[in-house]
Amino acid sequence: MRRRGMLAAAGVAVLGPGGAAGTAPVGKGPVENVPVRVRTGMDRLAGEGWARLRGETVGVVSNLTAVDREYRHLVDRMHAAGVRIGGIFGPEHGFRGAAPAGGGAAKAIDARTGLTVYDGYRATDEDWARLFEEAAVRTVVFDMQDVGARFYTYIWTLYDSMAGAARRGLRYVVLDRPNPIGGRAGGPGLDPAFASGVGRREIVLRHGMTVGELARFFQGEWLPRVRLEVVGCEGWHGGLFARDTDVPWVMPSPNMPTPDTALVYPGTCLFEGVASLSEGRGTTRPFELAGAPGFDHRWRDRVAAHDLAGAEFREAYFEPRVGEFEGRLCAGVEVRVSDQVSFDPIRVAVTMLFEARRFPGFAWRDDGGTRPYFVDLLAGGSRLRTMLDAGAAPAEVAGSWRDEVEAFERRRRPYLLYRRPSA
Repeated sequence: MRRRGMLAAAGVAVLGPGGAAGTAPVGKGPVENVPVRVRTGMDRLAGEGWARLRGETVGVVSNLTAVDREYRHLVDRMHAAGVRIGGIFGPEHGFRGAAPAGGGAAKAIDARTGLTVYDGYRATDEDWARLFEEAAVRTVVFDMQDVGARFYTYIWTLYDSMAGAARRGLRYVVLDRPNPIGGRAGGPGLDPAFASGVGRREIVLRHGMTVGELARFFQGEWLPRVRLEVVGCEGWHGGLFARDTDVPWVMPSPNMPTPDTALVYPGTCLFEGVASLSEGRGTTRPFELAGAPGFDHRWRDRVAAHDLAGAEFREAYFEPRVGEFEGRLCAGVEVRVSDQVSFDPIRVAVTMLFEARRFPGFAWRDDGGTRPYFVDLLAGGSRLRTMLDAGAAPAEVAGSWRDEVEAFERRRRPYLLYRRPSA
């Protein structure tokens, strides 16, 4: 057996043409609560002594999640090792995570390293090209923890910065990390007419890909000029979730405190498109809690009656510290994932919305003017909202995107680096 085949059979991610990692076979999950050891792309690059970055002026697109097992940050380690860094580029919430939701951090000097930090949030590809030119970088390194949902903005920072790098002919290196909610795809696709900052291109809501796989997808489908390399993970496959591995969890944003949040987020973030509901921001369980003044125990009981796989529901009361219902008592539901494999966050959220519409005062968030309802931007089109408004049952709504999920799974297959468990 050739060496590449031997390594792949052993579950080792192999650098293939252009630096992309080879396929890692699906193995068993944790045994007796012992987490699976995973080496991230950062771990592998550091293990090589940063050799592939020597002699280059590097721009780092990253945030607070790019850490090793000792919680040492990628930029701090590269800087200490003498890698020449021309600039750091932060996404939403900023490089060190100090900016609020919906905001970046202004251009500044990083106190720890003395390096210049640029604000990359909401930057267009033209903006990225200009920033890379200002920082005089020749190689771009991307390392951020995604959470697996189309409307989580870090993957669009990846997309736009790749496009900016392609404009200048720069090398683009993605340091891969596991998808914390596994490799399964699901949910509605994106109608291009509803493209926005929470969904730039046509992927399904729960994409089930790592950032390295997404980068390959972006290159193959829309950005053929980018000079892409992916440093893949070792030990991960699409049947593993965040709690199955030994990769440290760092809150990728203020309202994503735990891997439990990430599991429910592709569904319950849709509640941001409902004016009459709180999605639990400003509590210790954002997106796991949802409710509103005027709701009561009936919402929990009606949702639980649908007997949704992998999900349990608790009658809950809470007072958000931010948002429209700040300081007001909300009655509602806490969502608990009892089986992360069978749990379908989008089906759960659709069911909760279906039952929430039975309460007086239910209203979608309407930002006015010519903009669509915000839930349409999150869902990638108006179908979810209009079907629920017409009284469609949750199974009918969820079934309406089955064909496009299957089509997306076929479309993404050439770009996958890690195996998925069979259905």
